[in-house]
Amino acid sequence: MAGPISKTTAIFERPFSLPGFAEVLPAGEYDLETEISAPPDHRDPDRWKASVLVRLHPRNTHPGLVRSLTVPLSALEDALGRDKLTGASVVDFFVDEMLADPMVQLVMRADRVSEAEVRALYARSGQPGRPAAAPDTIGSHGQPSPAAQNGAAVQAAENEGMPPRHR
Repeated sequence: MAGPISKTTAIFERPFSLPGFAEVLPAGEYDLETEISAPPDHRDPDRWKASVLVRLHPRNTHPGLVRSLTVPLSALEDALGRDKLTGASVVDFFVDEMLADPMVQLVMRADRVSEAEVRALYARSGQPGRPAAAPDTIGSHGQPSPAAQNGAAVQAAENEGMPPRHR
């Protein structure tokens, strides 16, 4: 690795594997060196992919042997994602990652949407027998619910300026 390098640590809670490596790696902390941008001497910077050097734990049979493995950044992210998913549902993992995004936080703040509302929406969409995009349409007094009114307003805004649809 010759370009700018970022050093960090990844923690795996369970044993994991990486593509192209025939060994199941034990759970624990792994030191990482990530090369995000193409090295200056790389022939084709547009085709370069970010890579990670993973410092592996020594084997019990060779305790003094220092080992490392270079993998694509995407392969390491997939392994970390699989490790996190084993304890929670895919929806929970997705919501946590989405809410951690600063751009999502800005949009939520601008739209006055709270984290609790987003979590409730995704929790409701995960219930069996209930469609994800079908909020309650009738309120307790037979009137359209606030969610249905909001959904209609959003749909109208999205379709503003579009030609009418003929059936």
